[in-house]
Amino acid sequence: MVKDLSAYHTIVSDLFMIPKTPDEWARYRLSDEQVGFFHENGYLKGVRVLTYEQVDTLRAELNQLMDPTHPGHHLFYEYHSNESQDPNKVIFHALGAWRIMPGFHDLLWNPAFTIPASQLLGGAVRFWHDQLFCKPAHHGGVVAWHQDYSYWTRTTPLAHLTAWIGLDDSTRDNGCVHYVPGSHRWPDLPITGLTGDMEAIQNVLTDEQKEKFKPVAIELKKGESSFHHPRMIHGSYENSTDRPRRGTVINVILDGVMSNTDGPLLTDTSQRMSESIGQEIIPKGEKLGGRFFPLLFDPDALAYD
Repeated sequence: MVKDLSAYHTIVSDLFMIPKTPDEWARYRLSDEQVGFFHENGYLKGVRVLTYEQVDTLRAELNQLMDPTHPGHHLFYEYHSNESQDPNKVIFHALGAWRIMPGFHDLLWNPAFTIPASQLLGGAVRFWHDQLFCKPAHHGGVVAWHQDYSYWTRTTPLAHLTAWIGLDDSTRDNGCVHYVPGSHRWPDLPITGLTGDMEAIQNVLTDEQKEKFKPVAIELKKGESSFHHPRMIHGSYENSTDRPRRGTVINVILDGVMSNTDGPLLTDTSQRMSESIGQEIIPKGEKLGGRFFPLLFDPDALAYD
């Protein structure tokens, strides 16, 4: 029986070390220039959050998780061996790895992630949900242009942040993420689909937005991360290379974000959750917390040994 790691709100392995002194914490801080760039453009790239050895550990765990017969499979919130439904355009997409594997669980508390996240959010960091995105070699699967918050309006106010972490070098040729700088200032847009038609979003843009739609490729080395605002328009093209493009995503919120629904917050997962460990509803107007939305880092509560 696979242990559900959502019951543990601290690291459970030795993959990451929690700092013990102010100097150790400070080594993970972003510069003022990096924080300023994020707020101006809506994204920041090239932040190293994993060593190569840590990448290798997470790759090994991912290989196990991609097997639909894995004994912890029932703990996933969502699991799509191919979200696109087209066998020639495979996108592996799953939510909930943190509940199953110790490395993906402990990644949430990795100070190389939590410190920058706290700086960009402006306070204490609480977990929202994680994701895996994998594109096999020589496949045409795309992640179509979208805003994350368009899918997340069941939480309020908008105080969210996403970290995309490469488990491979991510390049134009193998389908790296692209951002549209400045689009984090645009209003919420209608959902036009996560896979399939890459350019479907053009149907809901104004003429002014179309004129400003100038994507930039976010190429990363394995172990590096990009961070983006929840309204940032982003997407990724097909993988035309002979190697996979694997990434993991951590979505977080500023502590204090509230439920905006009386239904399940992870809306596609209610059946899985009720079958495995019981449904957890956070009533509308109450702040996120509890087992599935743990506090990851509070800069005002640092304790040193």
